[in-house]
Amino acid sequence: MRYRTLGDTTVGAIGLGAMPLSIEGHPDEARALATVHAALDAGVTLLDTADSYHPPGGVTGANERLVARALATYGGDRDAVFVATKGGRGRSADGGWTVDGRPAHLRRAAEASARRLGVDAIGLYQLHKPDPAVPYAESLGAIRELLDAGTIRMAGVSNVDRTQILLARQILGDRLVSVQNRYSPAVRDSEPELRLCAELGLAFLPWSPLGGISRSSLDGASAQETDPRSAAFHRVARSRGVSPQRVALAWLLSHPGDHVLPIPGASRPETARDSAEAADLHLTPAELAELNAGH
Repeated sequence: MRYRTLGDTTVGAIGLGAMPLSIEGHPDEARALATVHAALDAGVTLLDTADSYHPPGGVTGANERLVARALATYGGDRDAVFVATKGGRGRSADGGWTVDGRPAHLRRAAEASARRLGVDAIGLYQLHKPDPAVPYAESLGAIRELLDAGTIRMAGVSNVDRTQILLARQILGDRLVSVQNRYSPAVRDSEPELRLCAELGLAFLPWSPLGGISRSSLDGASAQETDPRSAAFHRVARSRGVSPQRVALAWLLSHPGDHVLPIPGASRPETARDSAEAADLHLTPAELAELNAGH
C-alpha cells in the first residue's frame, strides 16, 4: 500500500467508500462487515461514510453505525484506521436525496455522528453539499464552530466548485484539508477543482472513481468495451492481467501532486481487496498516454 497525506494524518492511498454497504441493494451485515475487514487487511486505513447513507425510509446514521461495528469487531490494528464522515444531506421516503446546510442542523448532525462512531472527535467531517437555500459562508461558519469546539479535528467540503473551495479556505484556514467531488475516467468535470487542490495542498477524494468502467472477464472483451471511455482501461487491464477497475484507480493515483486519494465503494470482500491492490500497480508513461488519449 502506498500512502497519502490527509491533513496531519497519513492514510493508505486507496480508501473505502462505505456507502454501498447500507443503501439500496446493500449486502447482509455479515458480508458488509467482512468487506470492511477485507479492506483493512489489505492495507486500507481510510473509511468514508456519511449520516445519510441509508435506504429510503431507513434510519439516519445506519452506515456510521455499521462502520463502528466493523471496527469494534476487527481483529487488526484499529488505531491505524481513520474515519471520515459527512453531514448536510438526507434521504426522502421516495429514495431522493435532500440537502440541509443550516448551521443548527450541521452542529446537531456532527454531534450525533460522533456518538454513533463512538469517538470524542470526528477525524474528518465533510460538508456534504452546498445548500442553495443557505448562504455557503453560514454553513462553513458552523463547520468552523465544530472545529473550535473540538467536535471535529479536520474539515472537508464536497460537491463544490473552485469559488466554494476558496471561500472554504478563507473561512476554515489550514483546518480545511480535503475536497470530495465526483471524478472518474468517464466524468472529469472536476479537473479545475482537482488542480486547485494541488495548488492549495488539499487532498482530493474522488467519489464514484470507477464511473464509466464496465466489468468484464479478463479472458475476453465485454460489449461495453466499445464505449471509448472505458475501452482503453480494459486494454491496459488485459495486458497487465488485472481488472479494469484496478487500472482506473492506478490512473487516479498517477495524477501529479500525490494528492488524489480515491475512495471506491465495495459490497464484497474480493472487490475491496482488488481496489486496495491498485496502490501497487504503477502504470508506464505509454499506458498513461493511452488512458488519457482523447481527453
